[in-house]
Amino acid sequence: MTTSLNIILQDRQLNPDLQKIAEKVVANERISPEEGLLLFEEGDLAYLGALANHIREKKHGDKTYFNRNFHIEPTNVCIYTCTFCSYSRLIKKRSEGWEYTQEDMMDIVRKYDDQPVTEVHIVGGVLPQYDLDFYVNLFRAIKQHRPDLHVKALTPVEYHYIFKLAKISYEEGMKIIKDSGVDSLPGGGAEIFHPEIRDQIAGGKCSGEQWLRIHEIWHELGMRSNATMLYGHIERFEHRIDHLEKLRQLQDKTGGFQTFIPLKFRNQDNQMSHLPESTVIEDLRNYAISRIYLDNFDHIKAYWPMIGRDTAQLALSFGVNDIDGTIDDTTKIYSMAGSEEQNPALSTEELVNLVRRVGRQPIERDTLYNIIQDYTDVVFESDKSFKGYMALPVLNN
Repeated sequence: MTTSLNIILQDRQLNPDLQKIAEKVVANERISPEEGLLLFEEGDLAYLGALANHIREKKHGDKTYFNRNFHIEPTNVCIYTCTFCSYSRLIKKRSEGWEYTQEDMMDIVRKYDDQPVTEVHIVGGVLPQYDLDFYVNLFRAIKQHRPDLHVKALTPVEYHYIFKLAKISYEEGMKIIKDSGVDSLPGGGAEIFHPEIRDQIAGGKCSGEQWLRIHEIWHELGMRSNATMLYGHIERFEHRIDHLEKLRQLQDKTGGFQTFIPLKFRNQDNQMSHLPESTVIEDLRNYAISRIYLDNFDHIKAYWPMIGRDTAQLALSFGVNDIDGTIDDTTKIYSMAGSEEQNPALSTEELVNLVRRVGRQPIERDTLYNIIQDYTDVVFESDKSFKGYMALPVLNN
């Protein structure tokens, strides 16, 4: 147990309800929705960080995961008009966007033929021509070309539309998708589940219940997926807790979620540009509370292209144990919204050093968290002139 957590447990001036939560965390007991809301309302950064870091280190020690991946975004033209989205273009403005053919996307896959990437992440806008047959043929082509490449593809927003267009059930559709070669689902499209908020920011897309149901069916097929939450816009703390609680309940039922990724709302060039973005302190608090609340999720990921490298490093002491992957400048979803990383690409060496310089242990994984290589003792040329690692003394003392 860290010194920081010991201080909290012995602090007699601490709110008794917060003290009780700390004792629950140490005892590995689940906190309630009411207690989760209290963390958002009254938990300060040091307190939340100490609790989240305790859980993180109990689960993973200093291990921090990343993978070698690239993205394919079939189109940014979309029938939906989500108010938070800076990425999509309406059909009437499709000349401002892109619409890849299957061959265009296979060219992207072939670009990585001689590279040790392990995952392709496919997600994009929703258009009628990107229907079930299109994607089934694409997934089969990728698997035929490179059978070892893990295909993580499409969100429930896309599947809901595709299956409706094909006039088939979710159950039938997800079975077809599995058989076509998809290995796991990304966590996108979750936004905020509560209809009070979802209807305002993502009206017309699948509902929160439909999002959860598609993941549930996928889990029932023996497959794995991720989950996200878009925070820092018009939602309130109770909406975040409602979202986390729904994920926790489904995870209790299926055990199929691997990773939770909080996604920060970015306000550039969208219909909610008048809203201020959350501060780094609120970002870290949100990571920490997510780690505390989602006791049945193994991993919490900080998506470095969205929050920037510095904040991603800080997050490793606030419950985060995964920072995604190399990306290789293949995604525009967050850079178009004003994210910290306008050209999101890191080499393996850069990712390893990002982790090591805050005293953590860099582990390259595949999508299912099988370890590919432990980089703890790997020496790069740049290491020979490096003077030492930076510790984060507040939480790692």
